[in-house]
Amino acid sequence: MNNLPKKLHEYDQHPVINSKRWDAYKHRPDDIIISTSYKAGTTWMQTIVANLLYQDGQFPAPVSVMSPWLGMDLLPLNDIIEGLESQTNRRFIKTHLPLDGLPYFETAKYIYVGRDGRDVFMSMWNHHTRHSDEVKGIFSQKAQALGRYFPLDFKDIHDFWQNWISHSWYDWETDGFPYWSHLHHVQSWWDYRHLDNIHFVHFADLLADPEKSVRAVAAYLNIDINESLLPAILERITFGAMKKNFTQIMPEADDVWEGGGNVFMNKGTNGRWRGVLSDGELDQYKQAVDKNLNEEAAHWLENGGSV
Repeated sequence: MNNLPKKLHEYDQHPVINSKRWDAYKHRPDDIIISTSYKAGTTWMQTIVANLLYQDGQFPAPVSVMSPWLGMDLLPLNDIIEGLESQTNRRFIKTHLPLDGLPYFETAKYIYVGRDGRDVFMSMWNHHTRHSDEVKGIFSQKAQALGRYFPLDFKDIHDFWQNWISHSWYDWETDGFPYWSHLHHVQSWWDYRHLDNIHFVHFADLLADPEKSVRAVAAYLNIDINESLLPAILERITFGAMKKNFTQIMPEADDVWEGGGNVFMNKGTNGRWRGVLSDGELDQYKQAVDKNLNEEAAHWLENGGSV
């Protein structure tokens, strides 16, 4: 295995994601890049980082504006790049790309957030089925232009599961349809956990002890926490506070999902797959994990813990 990551794949030709958009990115040393596959705590971590950079809670712009999803192939790329270039403070950028689809910078700070795939799936079901009619139309048009089919109306959650766990959009992956593989995504980052500029955080650990996780992220980013401001920071990153103030985090949610932020910030809990996924479906998941993850990565993805 090489000591440093290399870009191996283009994650493009998809209605949502396009890794080629990163070609326009102009790196600055100490940029923060936050990655999850999807529905694993991306927005939560963006909000944590925002509160560490602006500890009084006075953000210069909504979190999604300060920390754009560069690889999302829906918004004009020039606007996003211009917005990033205009920032004078430390920047933090969101990505849903595996590490084998990203350029790697030794002077960047990467934060990887993981979550049990079964919990990711439950959140993705809510996410995928509640898109607004306008967004569904855009996805359909983009898929048609690519000569592909992007299903938006599954019969039920089990129909979605069968597609998600056993089909893939990209030839080098085996699951994740109609998006990309959560499991391949995890392993691509896990293979480089030895690097000092990749910090792993698990969703379950954030839930169990948010202060410990926030302090660890701050230490990794070389940010000194003002202890007098910490209680307010920890309050602002609670699920309830984020949901209440979601227009300060992702104002565009009202246009993307029916129900806006209340849908995007759905439950924020784990284990909802119990009693929903059948024994056969859980066995499918285990087989997919065994196929895509080594033993250490699989254990961390299910249980969390320090890396």
